[in-house]
Order: sequence, then structure tokens, then C-alpha cells
Amino acid sequence: MVKKWGITALLLFGVYAIGMYFYIFHSDSAGIPANLKGTVADPQVFMSDRELYLSEEYSKIKNFLFFVATPFEWLIYLLILITGLSQAFERWIPLQKKGGILQNAVYVFLLSFLLFIVLFPLDYYRYSLSKNYGISTQNFHSWMRDNVIDFWVNFGMTVVIVTILYWLINKSTKKWWLNAWLLMIPYTIFLMFIQPVVIDPLYNDFYPLTNKELETKILTLAEQANIPTAHVYEVNMAEKTNALNAYVTGIGSNSRIVLWDTTLNRLSENEILFIMAHEMGHYVEKHIYFGIAGYILTMFVGLWLTAKLMPWVIARFGRVLKIKRINAIHSLPLFLLITSFLLFVSSPLSNYVSRYQETRADQYAIELLVDPEAAVSAFQELTKAGLNEVNPPLLVKWFRYSHPTMLERITNITNEIGEKE
Repeated sequence: MVKKWGITALLLFGVYAIGMYFYIFHSDSAGIPANLKGTVADPQVFMSDRELYLSEEYSKIKNFLFFVATPFEWLIYLLILITGLSQAFERWIPLQKKGGILQNAVYVFLLSFLLFIVLFPLDYYRYSLSKNYGISTQNFHSWMRDNVIDFWVNFGMTVVIVTILYWLINKSTKKWWLNAWLLMIPYTIFLMFIQPVVIDPLYNDFYPLTNKELETKILTLAEQANIPTAHVYEVNMAEKTNALNAYVTGIGSNSRIVLWDTTLNRLSENEILFIMAHEMGHYVEKHIYFGIAGYILTMFVGLWLTAKLMPWVIARFGRVLKIKRINAIHSLPLFLLITSFLLFVSSPLSNYVSRYQETRADQYAIELLVDPEAAVSAFQELTKAGLNEVNPPLLVKWFRYSHPTMLERITNITNEIGEKE
């Protein structure tokens, strides 16, 4: 039975991967609409032939990796269960009393380390791909350092969550999901509060913007938008990437406006001011709070569905999956599989909401600065720096794009200015 399940899962994954390969590499590309060819939104206008070629090639590989990586992770969870590895990890816990934080930490470490090793070739290929296409500038030692930090940060947070989760399941196998959701609300807000000052500095150095004249202009914009901030932060990303970015992070007194140094080095002052105005738009529109509310609602639905699905799966397939009961720590891979699947299938909806918010932030930035040329040229530079597709295939847009496509963003700006004229 185990062999049959394993072979079936591998075959299904193989068929899915082949299907996605043909969709990504051999289906008709979305292309550029005829009425937009030759306009500022057409990549042939602002990208060289080599950039166009690399962009198309790099985007296809990235998109294919995205669509196979998550189902591959589901396959790993399934194989860990049906081969009995999850039960073995629980048996290897050295202490007799099961369910304590130390015992859970041992189990989570074994599971996390196995996943790290199995997924490492895929992660390394992504890193190498980014290096080969000139996006990443990070050396292997620095990349591995970030991976190790990732491992331990995720491990620490997972141990806390898993310990509380299984304590709640042991207390009530029916209402655990509701209690878990209630506890996740303050936990999520706490993480967002400490992210800029505790977690982010583990990976990069943050310091006040060195260009004080530019900082003054950005803070003047912030004052116009009634944003209470005393500093704009710069982060040293040039040693890791050629891509460009800026963002607003944190909540309350720990909120920050952050600029990558690559953005400062490559964009003009007016382009940077447009990007900053865009980020301020998120603050003014209160997107961060809508995001928190949306995340809390998503957790509610996700935990409720997981609480319904886990007992059903265990009752029907428990023998094959080698899960004796839901409150045993060896059921964790099933929990991770279900929640990962739910997040994946819900991503088109969350991305749709995010794209709407990004469009609103673009509109705010245009109204604040009234500099469409800077907006268009900033988007063009972002496209070239990241070798991004301006008009990806539909499934790619649904599942991958939390921002509108560059074709949409540039066209929206030119249309809005045209209407005002």
C-alpha cells in the first residue's frame, strides 16, 4: 500500500510538472497588445534586445520553478508520513515525557533539518540562476549565512507555535483551531512590531539615509501625507542583488520607510521620490491595517478548514499515513501539507487584493507628485533591473503577482494623465 501511494504521488507530481512545463514554455505568451506596441509600456521601447531575451528566458524558468516547488514540498510531506519517518522522529525524542517544549523542539529540528537538506538543491539552483542572469551579486558564503539564519529563525518560531498548537489540540480536539486563532492575533501583531528592529537586522545593516538632502525631501513628502516619521532608512543590498526595492515596514513606533541602496544608486531623485510617494500611499490608505485584518481573517478560515480536514484524512487514510491520532506530534507534516495547500489555492484572491492596493498607492503617488515621467521611467528601470515580464501569462499573474504587471502600471499612469489633460 505504501509503495502504491508513493508511486501514485510521484506520477501525479510528474504529470503536473510536465503540464506546467508546457504551459510556461510552450503556450502562447501574453505578449503586448497591438494598441500598446511602440508606447512607453512596450519593453521593446526601453529594453535592449539582450535584456528582452534574458527577461523572457529568466521569467519562464522562475515561473516554472514557482509552480513546481510548492507541490514538490507537499510530496515531501506525504513521503515523510507514508514511509514512517515522522513516527520515527517522534520515537527518537530522547526524553520519555512527550509533548513538552524540549521534546517538540527535537522533533521540529529533525523535520526542519530533513526539509532543509531535501530542498537545498532547489534553493541552490534558484541562487545560481539569479547569479547567472546578473540579478544576484551575493557570494556563496553570504547566501549560506542567510540560509542558516533563516533556518534558526524559522525553527525558533515554529517550536513556539507547534508547542502551543499541540497543547491546544490536547486540550480540545474540536475547538483547538479557534483558540489557536485567538492566540495568533497578538502573536502576529507582535512579530510585525519587532520585525524591523529584531529580525531584519539579522540579514542586513540598516542606517539613516546618508543623502540628507534627499532625506529632507522625502520627509517633507511624509509631512504632507501626515506620516509621523523622523528618519528614512537605507539598507545595504548592493552586495546581494542588482534588483531595486523600497518599502514601509513595521507598525506603531517601529514603523520604517526603507530604501535599498541599489535603488538610490540607479534611480534619479524624481524617480526615488515617486517610489517613496507610492510607499506613503500605502500608509495613507491604511493598507498595512487592512493587510493585518485580511491575514487574521485568512487564518480564521484556514485553521477552521484544517480542523475539519485533518480528522477526516486521519480517519480515512491514517493507516497509510501512519498517523495514530491528531494530537500526536507526528501528525505535524499533515498539518503543514494542508495549510500549505490552502495558502497556495487562496493566493489568487490575496494577490488580487494586493494588486488593488498597489494600484491605489500608484494613484496616490501621481496625485502627490504629478510627475508621470518619473513614474514611467521608475517602472521601466525596475523592469530592467529585475528582468521582469511586463505582461505574464494569466496563471502566472494570478498566483505570482502581488503587484499589477508593469504593463498595467505604466498604462494606468499614462491613461490617468491623459484623462486629466
